[in-house]
Amino acid sequence: MTGPRARRRGISITPALVVTDLVAMLAAILLGGAPGATAVAVAVLGALAVAGALHLHRSRLVLSVLEDLPALSFVAVTASVLLMAFDVSGTRTAGESLRGAGLTLLALLGALMVSRSLAYAAVRRLRRHGVLAHRVVVVGADRVGRELVSALRADPSLGLRPLGFVDDDVDPRTLSAPLLGPTRRLPAVLRDLSVDDVIFAFGSADDDRTLSLVRWCQLNQRQVFVVPRYFQLLGLDRARSLEVVRDTKLVRLHRFRPQPGQVLVKRAFDVVLSLAALVVLSPVLAVAAGLLRLETGSGVLFRQERVGRAGRTFELLKLRTIPATTAEAAVTWNADHDPRLGRVGRFLRRTGIDELPQLWNILRGDMSLVGPRPERPHFVQQFSETLDGYRHRHRVDTGLTGWAQVNKLRGDTSIEDRVRADNYYIENWSLWTDAKILVRTLGTFRHDPARRRPEVISLLTGAARPAGSATAD
Repeated sequence: MTGPRARRRGISITPALVVTDLVAMLAAILLGGAPGATAVAVAVLGALAVAGALHLHRSRLVLSVLEDLPALSFVAVTASVLLMAFDVSGTRTAGESLRGAGLTLLALLGALMVSRSLAYAAVRRLRRHGVLAHRVVVVGADRVGRELVSALRADPSLGLRPLGFVDDDVDPRTLSAPLLGPTRRLPAVLRDLSVDDVIFAFGSADDDRTLSLVRWCQLNQRQVFVVPRYFQLLGLDRARSLEVVRDTKLVRLHRFRPQPGQVLVKRAFDVVLSLAALVVLSPVLAVAAGLLRLETGSGVLFRQERVGRAGRTFELLKLRTIPATTAEAAVTWNADHDPRLGRVGRFLRRTGIDELPQLWNILRGDMSLVGPRPERPHFVQQFSETLDGYRHRHRVDTGLTGWAQVNKLRGDTSIEDRVRADNYYIENWSLWTDAKILVRTLGTFRHDPARRRPEVISLLTGAARPAGSATAD
């Protein structure tokens, strides 16, 4: 291996494809007449937005105009329809407008196809000469991995140049490329060789180990391709993120890198909703605090150290439902069956009202409305040592509620199931997902309302009595 070097960032072809489409559409529109500037701007911007939504501007291994033709046709239709709808500068009849739109559509499609063909030819040429090529390491040296290396070497225009394999228990004499090391050394191999691209085929490592390596690559901004199991059955009806190398399918995984705009929107979402909730729910918090004061006779606000994003700790706020000390609570897993828990405390814990002071934590930026639940340092250390994937929960801000909670994974439920749910949320995150989780969280408060109404009346009438006193049920 070579010594450490600065990582070589690949050159993205996305800006070139955007400019190519922009020039092609402007040329086709302007050569066909002199529509108004507003119509041209709306048509071109609308068509570019559609092209982006159809993933026409993302980098791909196989660049083919024939593969793109259905999507390019939709882009051309979008541009011609918008042009006709917003062009109010002429005095043409409806028939003339339709004929003009048809000619514009053909001109747009032809221009897009020609410009794309030229751009793709240039990219393929640059890839063959190594200018736009990405060096790649293949994890897994079984038959599929070896066939992938052969296919990539046979067609340099795909833009991936395999350096070798990473796998366990493999005889390097049977390989067509160097064995770079065992799977445990994959991070070191990528750093030493300054490689950004990784293909995960099938090898000796078990699924948990492979999954951990994939997540490390994503978190460290490597481009990851994964050969899906039973890829032979995917056929032509394949996902947008699927690449085809000869007869093998690769899924291109997104890098774990939330866009700044998305992060800003999520934070604004948290601030607005947590502030509004604090205002609206302040009477509920006041009543709950008063009832707890009567029941427990101690301070009603409880502060506890929790672990948030990237392992940073913060002071989490809760309503104190039992008179436990801070040291005791730090190592006690679940207090739902604690004999000191009274009617008020039990009701607040069951409904989640005791968690509402965390809205202040959200407003301060300690955590988010939606995310993996924050845990105490004692248990974070324990679970990180015993559960694969637990530490990956700290890739994002912790939350008041989350995917695990709305799927009834709280309390004494399986920690393994929670970890899987949290990592699923992180790897499939979107603002819409957050909104759905919040709606489903609100729905949990309506669970079994027939039982809750008498329970509320009972705790209101009995809160002034000591928790252990006799009651007439």
